[in-house]
Amino acid sequence: MRRPTAALWAPRLGRLALGLAVLALLVAMWHLGVRGEWVLVFDIKMAFLPEPLDVAVLLWDFAFGGVNDDAFSRTLWEHLGASTLRVLAGFALAAVLAIPLGVLMGRFALVNAALDPAVNLFRPIPATAWVPLVLLIIGFGSQATVFLITLSAFFPILLNTLGATREVSPRLVEAARMLGTRPAGILLRVVVPAATPGIVSGLRIGLGLAWVILVLGESNGIDTGLGSMITLAREQVRTDRIVVGMIVIGVAGFCSDRLLVLGLRGLFGRRPLMRAA
Repeated sequence: MRRPTAALWAPRLGRLALGLAVLALLVAMWHLGVRGEWVLVFDIKMAFLPEPLDVAVLLWDFAFGGVNDDAFSRTLWEHLGASTLRVLAGFALAAVLAIPLGVLMGRFALVNAALDPAVNLFRPIPATAWVPLVLLIIGFGSQATVFLITLSAFFPILLNTLGATREVSPRLVEAARMLGTRPAGILLRVVVPAATPGIVSGLRIGLGLAWVILVLGESNGIDTGLGSMITLAREQVRTDRIVVGMIVIGVAGFCSDRLLVLGLRGLFGRRPLMRAA
């Protein structure tokens, strides 16, 4: 028997209300902090930050104009579009490289023995340490940003895929072999589907890191992009524009994560996509 529509939506609306309440609380704390209310209690100095209402007005001007009508007005979509393309390019390249490699390392001991030392050697190196070398080899521009995003997203996708592949039940593999499935078919039809929750977790982490590294990548030799806008605002000591850029990146990262999950659910149907908490 199908559950009533109200019963299906009630838990979702409850979670949405709870999330919005937490966001409202954070905005209220921000407002009180700017006004100096937290200084007496926690010795937190936030007077240099803009008021939430001022940021909201500037965000509207950034998107639609009509407030200041300066060079900053109505440029949101240009910056957001350029940054989104770089994030998607770097993330897609990381996924295409990391998922097959993670599956092979998880299933074949020889491949893992050959690549594990290199992976664990390069994995701890932060993206900031790569910047000077990348600029010398690749040069300034979008290519360097895409490379840094790819590098940052590659390792969480690889490690989550590797771990999920190793956790695939041997009974599933043995059953496939008994049915006459070839090795390539075992990887594609048994191992990868069974490892889907771990792979999805790695993809979500990698996509989040792609947005994190975006500002670093776009801070050198790029005129258009959210990171470039934040860098320019820092040089101009425009804290309000920095906060606006942070909010836009946060919203863009949240929306891209939701779209990734929805797209994968449409691709895999009812198969569980996340590990149990």
